[in-house]
Amino acid sequence: MPGRLFSYIDSIVARDPAPRSRWEVLLYPGVWAVGFHKIAHRLFKARLYFLARLVNHFARFMTSIDIHPGATIGKNFFVDHGFVVIGETAEIGDNVTMYQGSTLGGTNPTSGVGGKRHPTLGDGVIVSLGAAILGPLQIGAGARIGANAVVTKDVAEGATVVGIPAKPVPVEVKPETQEFVPYGTPCTERFDPATQKLEILQCEIEILQKRLAELLAERADEKAAKTKGKKTA
Repeated sequence: MPGRLFSYIDSIVARDPAPRSRWEVLLYPGVWAVGFHKIAHRLFKARLYFLARLVNHFARFMTSIDIHPGATIGKNFFVDHGFVVIGETAEIGDNVTMYQGSTLGGTNPTSGVGGKRHPTLGDGVIVSLGAAILGPLQIGAGARIGANAVVTKDVAEGATVVGIPAKPVPVEVKPETQEFVPYGTPCTERFDPATQKLEILQCEIEILQKRLAELLAERADEKAAKTKGKKTA
């Protein structure tokens, strides 16, 4: 048990540069919320729904994080700060990070499969601040959801999506200096979707200009050859 706890704390330290020691992490509301959820989830699975809800409401009061007792959560789940909402049928993989104000919301059960109405997050997913993932969607492993994005469609593995509704960025986002990127996206213009689109357009224009120059050169050579042939004749 202590080994699992220390492993969990170390996984948080690896994603958050703020704590100076493991003891500080034990004061994080996200850590307490996950601990309370483990209790509430066991009660929920035992069909002690009222007690599960009671633990859930106490946890929400203490941490400002609302995790439905029915939600399934994997290992090393980290909620950075609070005000996060996770619905009943949500499924969260291992090493997932959610930032403040993010939501795993539900839709009408008739649009889901077997009553499932909340998202499924693969391992290593990062959900940035204010983002909302709505419905029984599949979010692939390693995907990153940008700040304030509203996701209404499945997200491919390793993709980075931004905007309302959320769409993949034109160029793949790859961290250069570290494995974990806070908030899911490097804070540089290089990874800004608008900048990326302009760079792509610029590359296409350069390719077209080069091709046009080649065609003009070929045409000039053909004319020169025809003119030389006429003079010879």
